[in-house]
Order: sequence, then structure tokens, then C-alpha cells
Amino acid sequence: MAHGETHAVAGEASWDGGASPYAVGDKKLGMWLFICADSLTFAACLIAYSYVRLAAAEWPRPFASDSILNAIIMTAFLLSSSLTMVMAVAAAAADDRKRAVRYILLTMLGGIAFDILHLREWLGLIHEGVTPSSNPWGVPLFGATFFGLTGLHMTHVTIGVLYLGVIAIGFGRSKFSAEDVETSGLYWHFVDLVWMFIFPMVYLLSNKF
Repeated sequence: MAHGETHAVAGEASWDGGASPYAVGDKKLGMWLFICADSLTFAACLIAYSYVRLAAAEWPRPFASDSILNAIIMTAFLLSSSLTMVMAVAAAAADDRKRAVRYILLTMLGGIAFDILHLREWLGLIHEGVTPSSNPWGVPLFGATFFGLTGLHMTHVTIGVLYLGVIAIGFGRSKFSAEDVETSGLYWHFVDLVWMFIFPMVYLLSNKF
């Protein structure tokens, strides 16, 4: 190999880092790291729920058709909010700030509707006598695992709604960039994805049918 060719290969192999060594902005990278860490938290909760459920001789099945319908509607609101979030990210990338803010607000409405329906579900179970330490069906850990798992997810949804509100205001005033909208979208899609594990495990596998 000629000396010039050797020098060219060495030059191509060299790398000085640069502003984005991972080909992704620092905000998105930070969100991805958070999502990876939070995934472990939800995975641990889902595994613990599964273990307790399988270890119980007779796991409670409190969810009648109206509860399942309520959960399906909740799921529909979350899935719809994911769609509006995708449209918000696309509008932000096109620098259409008004349209992006409008879609972010629609995403927030989907999250708020989800929280309201979820609280309605909680209040119904509490009215039936379900607490974190007891319930009418005999397995004390049902209430603890149900409220713990769904409460953790509902907290994430509520935080996501507030987060999107800040992004909507800031992006509408040109204080945030399209990357900020995309980063908030990553969080929202993660929250929606987690629910797609909780919904069948907690509701569909514990129905009265």
C-alpha cells in the first residue's frame, strides 16, 4: 500500500468527537437514558404483579363489562393522543408553530381524559371496599399491586400532561425548538407503550367473564 493511501486510511479512521458524538441531540439522548431507566422500574413492577398474581390461589376478578369498557375507552384516548403527538412533532419540524401547539393541546386533552376515567375506576373500587391492604375478595395484595402499578402509570401521565403544557407554551412563544417537541413526544409515546402492557395484564386477565 502506498504511503499516501496509508495516510488516507488513517485519516478516515480518526475521529475527534464533535458536537453530537452519538448523532443525537443532548436533550433526546437524556430522554432516551431516562426512558431506559424508567423501563426497568415498570418492568420490575409488572414482574412483581405477575408473581403475586400467580402465587395467589384465587386472584380477584373484579372487572365487569363496564370496567373493561371504561379501560378500553381509556386506551383509545391514549392511542389517539399518541397520534396527535406524532402530528405535533411533524408540525414542529415544519416550523408550523400554531399547528404544533394545537396538536400538543389535543394530546394533553387525551391525557386528561385518561386520568379522569382512571380516577373514576379507582373511586368505584374504593367504594366496593378495595384498599391497598384489603379487599372484599380475600387477597390483600390485590389492592396494593393494582393501586401501585396503575398509580405509578397515572402519575407519569399527569407529569406528561404538565410537561406538554410547558412545551406548548414555550414552543408557541418561540422559546423552544422542534427538538424539544420531539423529546416530549418520546416521553409521551413511552407512557402510552407502558399502558399497552398494563391494560391486558391488569384488566383483561382479571375480568369476570
